[in-house]
Amino acid sequence: MLSILPLTTLLLLKKSYDKDMEWTKESNALHKTYKFKSFIEAIDFMSKSVRSIEALNHHPEWCNIYNKVAVKLTTHDAGNTITEKDRKLAEALDEVYCQYL
Repeated sequence: MLSILPLTTLLLLKKSYDKDMEWTKESNALHKTYKFKSFIEAIDFMSKSVRSIEALNHHPEWCNIYNKVAVKLTTHDAGNTITEKDRKLAEALDEVYCQYL
């Protein structure tokens, strides 16, 4: 019988082979750059992430350059520091990204 792994498990497997895809902490923020096969996939990722972003009511600083989306997460109303909001959004973005692996 074929079993289907949860998206978070798939991402963890991918991370074990691709260490540059981990979130880093710098200047009181979480940072990550997602890489895609094309510009269209990068923009599609941003579009598909909107529902999670709105549901969490926590908005990233992000930038798209061709096939990459650079993300910075920090909580401004908590003094520009990393909070649980940032960790939850990071996890949500990683789950969306699993669709592109």
